[in-house]
Amino acid sequence: MNSTEHFTNHVMPTYGRFPLTLVEGKGARVRDDAGREYLDFCMGIAVCSLGHCHPRLVNAIQQQAAKLIHVSNLYLNQPQGLMAKEMNEFEVKLPGKIFFSNSGAEANDGLIKSARRYGHHKPQANGKPRFEIITFQQSFHGRTLGSMAATGQAKIQQGFDPMLPGFRYLPFNDIAALENAVSDETVGFLLEPVQGEGGVNVATKAFLEALADLCKKHDLLLMFDEVQAGFGRCGQAMAWRAIAPDIEPDGISWAKGMGGGVPIGSFWLSDRSIDDTGKTLASLMGPGSHGSTYGGNPLVCAAAIEVLREIREKNLAANALHQEQRIRSTIASWKLPVITEVRGLGLLLGIGLRADLIQTPEGSTPALTIVNALMAAGLIVPPAGPVTFRLLPPLNVTDAEIDEALAIIHKTLSSYD
Repeated sequence: MNSTEHFTNHVMPTYGRFPLTLVEGKGARVRDDAGREYLDFCMGIAVCSLGHCHPRLVNAIQQQAAKLIHVSNLYLNQPQGLMAKEMNEFEVKLPGKIFFSNSGAEANDGLIKSARRYGHHKPQANGKPRFEIITFQQSFHGRTLGSMAATGQAKIQQGFDPMLPGFRYLPFNDIAALENAVSDETVGFLLEPVQGEGGVNVATKAFLEALADLCKKHDLLLMFDEVQAGFGRCGQAMAWRAIAPDIEPDGISWAKGMGGGVPIGSFWLSDRSIDDTGKTLASLMGPGSHGSTYGGNPLVCAAAIEVLREIREKNLAANALHQEQRIRSTIASWKLPVITEVRGLGLLLGIGLRADLIQTPEGSTPALTIVNALMAAGLIVPPAGPVTFRLLPPLNVTDAEIDEALAIIHKTLSSYD
């Protein structure tokens, strides 16, 4: 029985999988079960920040696995404390506290719970808790019931009604829509500085600044979902700083690239004072308010520490910006009619496509058609909506690897005119 049959017979069909079984990877390349090699510009959807099987990450996993893999969060473990210190001092650079989870959806659920706890601490004038969180159309925050309800895409929610109440969705980057959006029940905003799954849409500086001003005016929480965009992928340690560096958020969620492939997520809450007693926002999430059996265990934290240190020490965020400019200038020079634009920041880039120029099989989309064609040519990339595909190479990708990928893209898309 081959791998396809194993999946067909034994695995739930919750993913629209490509007919490709990957068995080995090194750096920016992977190999399938037939021995064919591919250039991987999907990287687990922005997860493998250092590429596949980076020696520093592999060594960290091996050493920690031989020492201590897991202990309950009823006890302290050294790697978790070091990881939190690393993130606060070198990445966030703002006073705050961190909770460790296993995924981005869990991290966003933590932000949602934290906002509701804040709404109890700072209620409406009538004493009722504030609970409403405003998110944005084409956002994606995960597939748990909480994070799915926060996601501003109806297709994600279909068949799972009723949604968790307490969310409204506004147009992304629409400052005018913000003006009358806040109600007595509103407690905060949650958004991706760069929307990934929704098509690679970048928030404008003016939009983020307007949100920050509105939060201060109405005592609301400003929460950034950096699950896909954080830790160097957008050219800064924190993606929002690549857009509006002077903003200080109240909460941030992460996952994906922070672990380089191990399952780790987290959310951060500010240590800013929230009342006359000096109580801090982060202190609202006290004992019993939240938990995770596996979150922040020694193995994943030891691995993630080395990932973040490698990104920082090798200045891989700068390489992301360097490669972005090379990609943009090369694609612009092609003048291919099938490409509408290049969106994104750093190495979170979306290539927009003209749907009318792409003959699409029934049940597919222009983006999937191109993704399959690129895979057949030896390049793996993920879609981002119906008319966009993403480029998500490792942050340490080389000029030669970028050039190789661009050559495949050019040859493939040149046939659509």
